[in-house]
Amino acid sequence: MTTNSSKAPAPASKANPADFAKNMLRLSLESGRVLSNLIECADEAAKSGSTFQQGSDAAEMMGELFSAWMSNPTAHFQAQADLIVSYADLWSGTMHRFLGEDAKPAVEPEPGDTRFKDSEWSSNPFFDFWKQAYLLNTRFCENVLDRTDGLAPETRDRLALQLRLVTGALSPSNFPATNPAAVRETLATNGKNLIQGMRNLVADMEKDGDVFTITQTDTRAFEIGRNLAVTPGKVVFQNDIFQLIQYAPATDKVREVPLLIVPPWINKYYILDLSPEKSFVKFAVEQGFTVFMVSWINPDARHASKTFENYLTDGLLSAANAVTRETCAKKGNVLGYCIGGTLVGSALAYLAARDEDRFASATFLTTQFDFDRAGDLKLFTSSTQLGILEELMGARGYLDGSRLAALFSQMRPKDLIWPFVVNNYLLGKTPPAFDILYWNQDSTRMPAANHAFYLRKFYNENLFAKGELVLEAPSLSDNTPECSEDHILAYLKTLRGRNEPEDEEAAERRVRLDLSKVRLPVYELATKEDHIAPAVSVYTGAKLLGGPVEFVLAGSGHIAGVINPPGKKKYQYWTAPDALPGTIEDWSGRTKEHPGSWWPHWAEWLSKHSGGWTGPRAPGAKLGVIEDAPGSYVRG
Repeated sequence: MTTNSSKAPAPASKANPADFAKNMLRLSLESGRVLSNLIECADEAAKSGSTFQQGSDAAEMMGELFSAWMSNPTAHFQAQADLIVSYADLWSGTMHRFLGEDAKPAVEPEPGDTRFKDSEWSSNPFFDFWKQAYLLNTRFCENVLDRTDGLAPETRDRLALQLRLVTGALSPSNFPATNPAAVRETLATNGKNLIQGMRNLVADMEKDGDVFTITQTDTRAFEIGRNLAVTPGKVVFQNDIFQLIQYAPATDKVREVPLLIVPPWINKYYILDLSPEKSFVKFAVEQGFTVFMVSWINPDARHASKTFENYLTDGLLSAANAVTRETCAKKGNVLGYCIGGTLVGSALAYLAARDEDRFASATFLTTQFDFDRAGDLKLFTSSTQLGILEELMGARGYLDGSRLAALFSQMRPKDLIWPFVVNNYLLGKTPPAFDILYWNQDSTRMPAANHAFYLRKFYNENLFAKGELVLEAPSLSDNTPECSEDHILAYLKTLRGRNEPEDEEAAERRVRLDLSKVRLPVYELATKEDHIAPAVSVYTGAKLLGGPVEFVLAGSGHIAGVINPPGKKKYQYWTAPDALPGTIEDWSGRTKEHPGSWWPHWAEWLSKHSGGWTGPRAPGAKLGVIEDAPGSYVRG
């Protein structure tokens, strides 16, 4: 992600010491508002207990690291000796540079590190020194962690994440006196950029949400229904947790078997229907598929007791029933994205256990069933952390979307935090308009019961992959369960022991999920640089399925690898013939690389499972029309 921080500063008046002094006084006044907000935020964090617990966890991890160091001090003395030698090289090189002589750098940034792309990071000895000193220190810290034996894998991973956060924060590019672009802008505007930057910071601190989030895009540039989520369609069904959108046909004939898309409930569905040139929905409709989309409600305290089972039955299966009534098709195709795919996989295993055959095929986009190697998010799902989170959700009935948005930003700070710190606060600019980042900031809340179950049973205990996940599926109902704080907390406390039936009546409602019984054709997409659903995790989950799997690996990451329309000609994808071998490394050795988007490859595959052609279907012909797409739930 790049910002406009590299652009030349706007022409300004000549440097004026008097104006600069006035602006610094104004800056100090603006700083007082920041300090006031910081104190208020600290008080709120202390009340929640999360700050204390995070500090305790960090101290415990550092204790493990120190103990491991002491078991092999020689390796760490060597690392320190290497650092001292590097400092000597840096100092010697810097002296030569100040004397106008050439000098070989002691260290250089990794390719693609956009923090140091400004030419003055290399041409100016002052900025070059700070850049190299920072890189040397960062490399030393990474080497120390790499050379430390005896750490538990989870501790090592959590320390690596904390190290990335700390070293990323300390980069000289994040400070006004050591960032060449910020220095130029400050001199050119007599410090007005810092005043505007402080105002931008205050505005971010005063935004709604439980935690601080940085503005990542110009939100004024987008509006749902105007330039996002504009594929024509109608809302044809709704209940208290979702609306069902049926999209208008774009071809003279359509495939007999309809397609139901189930997006994740932790984000709004229109990531699959961005601007028309990036819309996966529009592409699918133009291939002749009758497309239905689940649009989850943005829940509040009224939905606190909505469980994972509710989302499966009253959500996905209720949507499938509506698709059947609308189209009269005996079966449908289903597509799940991320957590939506995990829900689809759970529903398929649930149906298989009941000998129900509802779908002709399934497509999974960056979907995990086996959470043993589930990426960075798994680092935040220890039993202790989940206990704190469950208390927080139990008191309110939901998890505020800002918490999850902040968590995802922490996983990629070099892309989702620090470029915006520089652009918004040091340069005082508005971030550029970017539709994916607008969607990323349009976060949703998560109902307490559903989210706690998902994190504990899937991430923490990995019961789905073990074949030990048991669902107690309620009857299809629009009734909202009791949602008092005591009731929610009681439910959350039962999650630790909810795997065996307690009585005969409950046993009849309980279903143990076995993915090997899911034997319908599957298209499984992973992305090469995914940090949320790593390709290795997606692959191991795909091998649990009992039917034929077309496994495809796309370039880029969790979002860009999926939203890669053919017209953009970006990235690439890989396929391999026949069944899945033992590991993803084995599979990779047999692959063929294809340039461009995976979308046409998927459309060709889906066509084989979509029957013949029939006349176009007008949305709501049988169910009726509630309102125009994109509907009201997505705006909530």
